[in-house]
Amino acid sequence: MKSPRARTPKPSKAKSAKVKPFKAKLAAAKAPAAEAAGAKPQRRSGAKLAETAVAAKAPRPKTESKPAPEAPKQALGVQNLTVTEDEDGMRVDRWFKRRAPTLALSHLAKICRKGEVRLDGKRVETSSRVAAGQTVRVPPLNVEAPKAPAVKRPGESEADARAIRDMILLDDRDLMVLNKPFGLAVQGGSGTKHHLDGMLQSLANERGDRPVLVHRLDRDTSGVLLIAKTRKMAADLGEIFRSRSAKKIYWAMVEGVPRPTHGRISLYLAKGEGMGDNRAPRKGRHGPEERRDIEKMRVAKHGDDDAQHSLTYYAVVDKLAPRLSWLSMKPLTGRTHQLRAHAEAIGCPIVGDPKYGHGEEDRRRRADANRNIPDGVENKLHLLARRLILPHPKGGVLDVTAPLPPHMQKSWDMFGFDASQRDPILDAPDE
Repeated sequence: MKSPRARTPKPSKAKSAKVKPFKAKLAAAKAPAAEAAGAKPQRRSGAKLAETAVAAKAPRPKTESKPAPEAPKQALGVQNLTVTEDEDGMRVDRWFKRRAPTLALSHLAKICRKGEVRLDGKRVETSSRVAAGQTVRVPPLNVEAPKAPAVKRPGESEADARAIRDMILLDDRDLMVLNKPFGLAVQGGSGTKHHLDGMLQSLANERGDRPVLVHRLDRDTSGVLLIAKTRKMAADLGEIFRSRSAKKIYWAMVEGVPRPTHGRISLYLAKGEGMGDNRAPRKGRHGPEERRDIEKMRVAKHGDDDAQHSLTYYAVVDKLAPRLSWLSMKPLTGRTHQLRAHAEAIGCPIVGDPKYGHGEEDRRRRADANRNIPDGVENKLHLLARRLILPHPKGGVLDVTAPLPPHMQKSWDMFGFDASQRDPILDAPDE
């Protein structure tokens, strides 16, 4: 007699998928035969199977594929956990995500509303923030065991760690300052698999804690990049950046010579339709020039949608008139592509910029033998995050300078620019 087959119901969001027992009527019909054969009920993957009889010389039932077993559950009792210094300032939902990665946010919101989660004995919301030393009451949870972490490839991880160590300009117990090379993305994105944020995973400790980015640079911008070694330090440094207490100085080689030779650029900028979360579809915009035009910041008016104010001071350090200039730039705001958009706005785009400086006037200048870029200059973005000055959260002042990247050093040598001379941007206001 063939064994009846169990039907697997479709999984639903409310209940996990299980193999249902056979209907009582069918099970009762098979019971006498099962008793005669002495068959015993079996359990597979936590689901009951009906008793079946196996007649003598009966053909062996075919093996059927079984649904994948459910992830094991971990029952956790009431716990009182202390907030660590590294967790200081975190939102409650972020704190739980770190401590119980598989806990559903909807369930967390529910137990917070019911008052089962407490912070130093007081009720909290998911948006509340914790402080170092506080005690979080965590009610009994029934969560899936975390998935096994991806297997690290030792060779790749060690290579990333070595590459990061080679970038270090300054290193203390709280932070690192790196000299980011040209062409290395800081964070992942569409089509970007290798980036600095991912490389930092190679420096994670045994608890999984790893260094954290404090700010960003464009992929083709070289120079000073600040990394915090703990989340608490990242929060402290982030507040310094938001309060504009950090002084940033950039060097650029631009086409032409700006007039006046030093000044203040104040503009409203907005993202192009091909940037951000609401980027436009690519239909009908397949040409490289069309994509370039919508994937750049545009000058906007106060009150326009997405318009944000941007402010930069600049000064000419040296020049090869009328072809190009060495600019020192001091941004007081941190908008996307700010310096690149500002350089284009004053008619002096940065040399080697693939997105900005491709208008009609730019094409005419490059066609003029007396104003074009001399041969031998590499077609790479000539923009360096030269110097970063800010108060160190643990005391003192952090002041770090990055050297010129190879392609910019080649241009400086070609035109006799002296990188050791005094930077006039130091005289610019801080507000």
